Formats: sequence, structure tokens, C-alpha cells
Amino acid sequence: MEFKATREAYGKALVELGKIDNRVVVLDADLSGSTKSKEFQKQFPNRFFNMGIAEANMAGVAAGMALSGLKPYASSFAVFITGRAFEIVRQSICYQNLHVVLCGSHSGISVGEDGGSHQAIADISLMRSLPNMKVIVPADYNETYLAVLESINMEGPVYIRTSRAKSPVFIRKDRFELGKADILKEGKGVTVVACGMMVNLALEAAKLLEEEGIDAEVINASSVKPIDRDTIVKSAKKTGGVVTVEEHTIIGGLGSAVSEVLTDEYPVRALKIGIEDVFGESGSKDDLFCKFGFTKEAIAKRIKEFVNG
Repeated sequence: MEFKATREAYGKALVELGKIDNRVVVLDADLSGSTKSKEFQKQFPNRFFNMGIAEANMAGVAAGMALSGLKPYASSFAVFITGRAFEIVRQSICYQNLHVVLCGSHSGISVGEDGGSHQAIADISLMRSLPNMKVIVPADYNETYLAVLESINMEGPVYIRTSRAKSPVFIRKDRFELGKADILKEGKGVTVVACGMMVNLALEAAKLLEEEGIDAEVINASSVKPIDRDTIVKSAKKTGGVVTVEEHTIIGGLGSAVSEVLTDEYPVRALKIGIEDVFGESGSKDDLFCKFGFTKEAIAKRIKEFVNG
């Protein structure tokens, strides 16, 4: 299986958007080598702006560019573009419902050795809480590329979450559809809803569960906001239990979004697998995934306990 980082797809897609529309401009907070927006800079240097280590200012400038008719894409580490710049994103971008696309790279604990200070584990929660903001957490390189391409056609602000670490490339589709979840594996025993790098792990866990006689349905909910309520409710009615898996705190992220849907439309037993109200730590991506329970074995074990509980 091929492995690529989703941040690499962001850089590639920006170049394609730059060719399609000369109103596309790209801003970065002195991290273009890491976010991969440098690929756009190489092709369109006059439409690239290094704003320095100043995410709040970058968000404000992006808002002004949007008001002037440009189509700005602004990127930085996820922890900074959603945390440090939150007030400006709220006031200048979301409040005015401006079409600004924000890309948060190096998200989750898979950043690894950078440690808890640089690991964005609440960025989905922050962005999901803002009116008008769309939140996308692609499952792999291919879906990230498609989501960035499609983002130019979306209305209002958009947040796209990408990762530093390489992960399996396995999504096979022609376009990204905002608000649509994909059933990657059908099942009747339990519903597993995941996003980002956890989608492939959920599929691997489902294979282990089959050996235990548990038939899991796996859903890729890369569109966290708006979320595909119909697909989630339909699956919950079929299986009678829902488990969410995310590389993010269980407070306010995908698990909360799915729980809100179930509470409103079809209350069933649910389990949230994620980071449980603690900060990340410094270590390799694999060691951290092991410690925080993001392995196929650990996920399968928790789902089995949930189903049999």
C-alpha cells in the first residue's frame, strides 16, 4: 500500500487551483515548507504571501483579501491557525461569512516529537463551534486533494485538517462532496464512524472484529461539519450502536457531532474513542498512537467490549 502525508496533497491541489483561477492567493505563517504551500509559491510567487509568525494577522489579511474579491487560502500548524488566530477567524472571517479556506497542518498527536504544545487536539472542536464554518478532516492523500479542489466552490469559511505523518492511500473516488459520509464497509453489528487517519485504522479493526464474529459497518465522516445526519441515523437504526474514532479530544469533535445527531434523531448506545481530556506528549507517532490507543488492536478491543457490554 502507498503511504503519503495529507499535507502533501494540500500543496499539490493549491497549484492546480492557481492554474484554474488567478484570484487564488495563498498565505502562510512562515511554515510553507511544512504545510507544503511552498509548492504554490514556486509556481505563483506573486500570489504567495509569507505573513511571518503571526497567524492572527494572517487571518485578518485573508479576510480583507476575500472582501476585495480574491480567494485566499491560509495555512499554518493546526494548533496555531485555530488557537492563536481564533478571535480573528471568528470576528473577521466567520462573522462576515467570508470565503476563506484555512488549512491546519500537523494536526493531532501524529505530529510526534514536537510534543503537547504543538499537537492540535481541540482544533476540530474550535472550528466546529463557529457559525458558518465548514470542517473537513480527509481520510487520506487522495481525499485531501479532492477536498481542497472542491473547496474553491464552497460558500463561506472552510477549515481543512491535514497531517504531518504519512498514512495509507486508500480512498477511491472522483470528487469530494461536502456534507456526505461514505460507507466504506457495510455491516450489521455495530456502526464505526471515523475521520482522518483513524478511518483506515477503523477498517483494519473491523477486519479483526470479523474474526470475533462482529460485523462492523465503517463510515468515513470526513465532512465533520456539515455532518451527514441521514447516513449516520440510517446506520444506527440498522446496528443499534455507534462508536466514533478520532485523533482529537473526545470533547467537541467528531464524537460530539455524531452524539448530537443521535440525541436529536435516534438515541442509541454510543462510545467515543479519542484523546480523553489530556494533552499529548513528545514521542514518535507510532509510540504515541500505541499509548493513546490508536492501533487496530486497541480499537477492536474497545469496540468488542462496547458490543458485548
